[in-house]
Amino acid sequence: MDAVIAFESPPPTILVVEDNPQIGHMLQATLEAEGFVAVLAPTGEEGLAFALREVPQLLLLDLMLPGIDGFQVIERIRGNVKTSHIPVVILTARHDTADKMRAFASNADDFMTKPFNSDELLARIRTQLRHVRETLLSPLTHLPSGLQVERAIHQQILSMAPCSILYIDLDHFKAYNDVYGFLRGNDLIRVLARVATEAVRVEGNVTDFVGHIGGDDFVIITTPDRAEAICRRMIAAWDTESRERYNEEDWLRGTLVARDRQGYQQTYPLVSVSIGVVTNEHHPIASLGEVSQIAAEVKHKAKALHGSSYYVDRRGAGPGDVALHG
Repeated sequence: MDAVIAFESPPPTILVVEDNPQIGHMLQATLEAEGFVAVLAPTGEEGLAFALREVPQLLLLDLMLPGIDGFQVIERIRGNVKTSHIPVVILTARHDTADKMRAFASNADDFMTKPFNSDELLARIRTQLRHVRETLLSPLTHLPSGLQVERAIHQQILSMAPCSILYIDLDHFKAYNDVYGFLRGNDLIRVLARVATEAVRVEGNVTDFVGHIGGDDFVIITTPDRAEAICRRMIAAWDTESRERYNEEDWLRGTLVARDRQGYQQTYPLVSVSIGVVTNEHHPIASLGEVSQIAAEVKHKAKALHGSSYYVDRRGAGPGDVALHG
């Protein structure tokens, strides 16, 4: 079978929180004419619910809203690791300098007053999207990366709330890159990103975090009651979707033939996914260093299992650790 490679990213989704229907629909038409996906929310509560569920690429926010106002929306967006990176552009009829100062103090990214020039608004939106893409998101998967991932884990540790942190990577990925080339390898990483995001969407909580550490390494932060369901769904989806990334001969044979570091031809299994699950459900975790140490152990144990597998750290739960695999 021929592999399908997707090079194009989906258009950015912009959430417009605006209680005036006429202005909201005008903004939606303007944004969609420029190729964006525009979603309208007439209240701050509806906007927050969408942002947590779908994580838009930018928030266009009015300050005067029924229910919670725009300042409260910003506070909640910035207070959640899943949405804290989303750029917020204020678009309001309020011209008071004090409102502008308060908005920037609340970590809004830009501020425009009504009436506004559409070309200027679009230019500011593109600037904010470019800034986030270049500094906070993985250029390959458009998921939070780098310091965003570290901050998300650190914030979770500080909260001391029950959590499970899933560390995910691919087995035999180098052999795949050697056989198919790095462009196809990049596509395989995008498949993993999509599988992880969809598993969290279906089996996780609305506030769960998905991040791209780099290369073929990903992280998911969820609650202990959802962790294994996410792992199982990821493994099932990966084993199905990754099939399309091989030619028919390799798939039917069930192996890849590639040269090792010494130049000798070797046979490798097809690429599988390993997930190591770190949890504070049965014992406290005090630092990022402790998370990293446990993650290395459970990922090693997951990789020792056959095929796509996951391994949950059970220390403190009873006699011995328990390995679980798909």
